[in-house]
Amino acid sequence: MPGPRASPPLGLRLARTARLAGQAFDRAMAQAGGSAATWQVLALVRSKRWGAQNEMAGAMGISGATLTHHLNAMEDQGLVRRWRDRSNRRVQHVELTGAGEDLFMSLRHVAARHDRHLRSRLTEEDADQLAELLDRIVAGVQAEERPPAAPGGRA
Repeated sequence: MPGPRASPPLGLRLARTARLAGQAFDRAMAQAGGSAATWQVLALVRSKRWGAQNEMAGAMGISGATLTHHLNAMEDQGLVRRWRDRSNRRVQHVELTGAGEDLFMSLRHVAARHDRHLRSRLTEEDADQLAELLDRIVAGVQAEERPPAAPGGRA
């Protein structure tokens, strides 16, 4: 009698799924004249929740240098405007231009359509459960990456 069927490791399945979904999102954004990275930057800048560029880079999961590269290109395209804070020259502010706002609105529809497509074979309960499970996986990965506490609770 054959033994239980071995399934691929969860991390591999998750990586493959993320790659396929990401590639589909990239194609949809490219067809609309943008990119996934451009969409993320536009959405973060528009939200005005990220004061410093390093905070924005962290929210995107990229390095500060990579974000600077994206912002330079977007500034050259007339999508964002940057300026230094007068009281602290190390702080750089970023805002969308009119062209950036227009592209954001266009790409927002593409992102919403992609999200509907991803959810199309899931019930609302499935989608909620998947979001919760993904959050738990992230929490587990983050907990594993944290350095162990020093004896006596000191860091």
